[in-house]
Amino acid sequence: MRIGLYPGTFDPITMGHLDIIRRALVLVDRLVIGVAINRDKGPLFDLEERVAMVEAECAKLSEASGVEIVVHPFENLLIDCARDVGAGIIIRGLRAVADFEYEYQMVGMNRQLDNTIETVFLMAEAEHQAIASKLVKEISRLGGDVSKFVTPEIRAALDAKFDRT
Repeated sequence: MRIGLYPGTFDPITMGHLDIIRRALVLVDRLVIGVAINRDKGPLFDLEERVAMVEAECAKLSEASGVEIVVHPFENLLIDCARDVGAGIIIRGLRAVADFEYEYQMVGMNRQLDNTIETVFLMAEAEHQAIASKLVKEISRLGGDVSKFVTPEIRAALDAKFDRT
């Protein structure tokens, strides 16, 4: 069974994330979405909220594709998380050259830690390349329209966080 791990903070999950997940489903038999706890980033949504949002959004994709999607919170090294869930593939999304430089370094370190786990890069579709959770949160906080960047459910969650229900 080909198990892939797609890690991220998902604060919140965006159309860009969903695009990568949708495309990753053709590469694996099971996709684990690793929701990083990452206290250093100071997420807007707490872990339980992020996990619930990812589960809700991925349920639709799993049903449509027939591929099992599991949401797995983690706080340890990415390579250890991959081992924990039995993943042989780490899936990473790339938006721009700056992403590649960082990811290239991470792959090198991860290969030193465990050279049996491969990393696969998926380029974001053109319409999703500018989407970043950080920017989506900022636009929403300032009252802008984020409907092009997130699903209606995630937009509602952002509105609730910023007291615009």
